[in-house]
Amino acid sequence: MKLNLKMFLPRGLYGRAALILIVPIVTIQLVVSVGFMQRHFDDVTEQMTGTIADEVVFMLEAIARAPKAQKATVAQSMAQAFNINISFAAQAESGGDHIWFWDLPGKTVISTLRRIIPQVYKIDLITHSRKVRLFIDSPLGPLYVEMSRQRVSVRNPHQLPLLMLFITLLMTVIAYYFLRNQLRPIAKLAQAAESYGMGKHLRYHPQGALEVRAAGQAFLQMRDRIEHQIEQRTMMLSGVGHDLRTPLTRLRLGLSLLPEEGDTLALIGDVTDMERLIDEFLAFSRGETLDDAALVDLVPLVARVVQNLRRIGHDVQFDSQIEACVLRCSAAAIGRAVENLAGNAVRYGTNIKLSLRRTAEFAEILVEDNGPGIAPEDYEKALLPFSRLEKARDPNKGGGVGLGLSIANDIARTHNGVLILGNSHLGGLQTLLRLPYITF
Repeated sequence: MKLNLKMFLPRGLYGRAALILIVPIVTIQLVVSVGFMQRHFDDVTEQMTGTIADEVVFMLEAIARAPKAQKATVAQSMAQAFNINISFAAQAESGGDHIWFWDLPGKTVISTLRRIIPQVYKIDLITHSRKVRLFIDSPLGPLYVEMSRQRVSVRNPHQLPLLMLFITLLMTVIAYYFLRNQLRPIAKLAQAAESYGMGKHLRYHPQGALEVRAAGQAFLQMRDRIEHQIEQRTMMLSGVGHDLRTPLTRLRLGLSLLPEEGDTLALIGDVTDMERLIDEFLAFSRGETLDDAALVDLVPLVARVVQNLRRIGHDVQFDSQIEACVLRCSAAAIGRAVENLAGNAVRYGTNIKLSLRRTAEFAEILVEDNGPGIAPEDYEKALLPFSRLEKARDPNKGGGVGLGLSIANDIARTHNGVLILGNSHLGGLQTLLRLPYITF
């Protein structure tokens, strides 16, 4: 199994910036501290230990040269002169050297003492942390030598790593504080872009470094151009719709004065279709925003759509096992999306079912029918505006213009949700409107 390191790396901008900042500082500090300690502390410890070892060797040689009756006296006088403690043991100590595994200077002490004093058979650095205890074979038998640890190794060698660690943490905090000030404008720009993508106009003012300000200014200019184009399109289509409604109204009025015969009723139906097409074009051009977002209970909203369909004679089932499903959204937009999905279902099918479900993360509105359905390879195409399908689900055959699913899909994306098409267990199309529990 291949290990993917990206799984362990932070995904946010702040986390990655902190990682880029901390890793080089810590690496440099470790390399410098280890190199300095190895070259400086080890050399100093070896020199200090070598001096004490030479004194012990000199004392052992003096004991060896002294007459047998004076050996003990010479040993005591030499130990007093060198400021070390000695004593004679009845039998030799057993066991190897005693040292903690993290005591790096202690390893240098042991290696130096054994190199200079071959008579040493045991060194103890654990029993007394501030003492060095040597067990030596001497002319007088096993000799126990004790001296201060400060005489053989550098005093407080841990102070440098601790000081470097403190400075590293301090500089990291200071650097991260300044770095956060540089990253905050980028986060605000991303938030403004994300909000605008969901149809919400968030106040944004460019700030930060020159490059971030330039990107923010470009975003504002792009937003202004998009809003200007949308406004122009909406005004144009509104004008066209208004101009077309006037002759359509006159045409409907004229047809209403004619006898209700087959041709007259067909013309009235054509006028009705033209008015509905105009309404769909205008609705698509306006789009949906989240300016009116509020806490909405989806249960009565979907139930109202079902009641409206039943009132005009459609057989619609409503399946909801929950009493309430509240989330922050635009009630008008969600209601329009459900109406579009249900309208498509009743247009192509005779058995319609609406379901409302709630999970830990999403609210789901499911619309099913027993119509001809849509082939899986045409799902993506069906969500496009003015799409033309070649099979029985062609919107032209039902009197539409291919905007119902597209409008519902846009509303879902505006709410950071998704519209999923699939096969219904009723035999036709299944549309799933999935909305997350997020606050806009």
